[in-house]
Amino acid sequence: MSVLRSRPVLRWLVPATAAVAVIGGGAAIGTFAAEAEPSLPPRTAAQLLVDLQTSRLEGLSGTLVQRADLGLPPLVGLVPGNELTTLLTGTHTLRVWYSGPDQQRVALVDTLGEQDIIRNGRDLWTWQSRSNTATHRTLGGDAGAWKPAPDSAASLPATPQQAADLALGAIDPSTEVSVGRSATVAGRDAYELVLQPRDQDSLVHQLRIAIDAKQHVPLRFEVLAKGSDRPAFEVAFTQVDYRRPDADQFRFNPPPGVTVNEEKAERPTGKPGHVEPAGDPQVRAVGDGWTTVLVGRLDGADAGRKPATKPAAPPAGAGPDMDMSKLLGGLPAVSGDWGSGRLLTSKLFSVLLTDDGRVLAGAVTPERLYQAARG
Repeated sequence: MSVLRSRPVLRWLVPATAAVAVIGGGAAIGTFAAEAEPSLPPRTAAQLLVDLQTSRLEGLSGTLVQRADLGLPPLVGLVPGNELTTLLTGTHTLRVWYSGPDQQRVALVDTLGEQDIIRNGRDLWTWQSRSNTATHRTLGGDAGAWKPAPDSAASLPATPQQAADLALGAIDPSTEVSVGRSATVAGRDAYELVLQPRDQDSLVHQLRIAIDAKQHVPLRFEVLAKGSDRPAFEVAFTQVDYRRPDADQFRFNPPPGVTVNEEKAERPTGKPGHVEPAGDPQVRAVGDGWTTVLVGRLDGADAGRKPATKPAAPPAGAGPDMDMSKLLGGLPAVSGDWGSGRLLTSKLFSVLLTDDGRVLAGAVTPERLYQAARG
């Protein structure tokens, strides 16, 4: 259970409707520069976890850089305009503002434009400068419990806090927790909390969370793959200000000529305060902890009716020129007593697409996927 579940600090609202398409050529700053280690009083891992749980923050603004080097094969570029794949490669810059659970703003910046996601009370706005289009949605009474769709680019962590929440939720007997080296991040002294899977089948070597020594806010989040001393994924503040931002930062002022689309908010289901479990009922989890494997179907068809290499429709977010057969055909063919299919591997995750229509994915070795495919 996450130690941050009851704490609203920096739960940035990044809606699934946001087109987080920061395409190639983002801020080319490379990896984050190392600074001299500050001298800080010793603190245990348990004390750092308590710091995260009890921190109180009224406001924040800053600039972040997100960098991904997952070792994905070149064929991923065959998916034009896909939001998720653009965030899985390269370096991207974000500006963030926070003024309590009802006022947040995230701006994703690239060399060709900007995309903003603004929440101000029950109003949720997204705006893209390239097309000068905006989307407005009025959030319902359960807005505080809103989460992005798990298969959207918006579900990726946009801040170290979001990433830390996900990581801390994984703390259980399968995780070794320790204190790393102190660091300086965005000019702030920080402790480092290190999470390391105990299961050798996990492709994750370590998660490192740099925590502000005074404000107890995550300033940097790094994921290291096995066999590498360079982060495969990292998001970090390069500049941070803990003063409450001006209220004008959360007011959307439509620019001249903007096209505004109104979206209807989904009505909450169930009893007040009840949140339905997230996820597709056709997707099941095999195993637990760091080596969980998700098993589902590309098109929802019954086994054997439609092969995985010929989906009924292009995946959501795929461009009109996407060649699915070429995409899957570029993956290496694999087979075993579980069947046959295609395998996608990266530094941090593996995906198996079987010829009988299944898709299996996890931050695990291919062998663990094959084991799950036998079930």
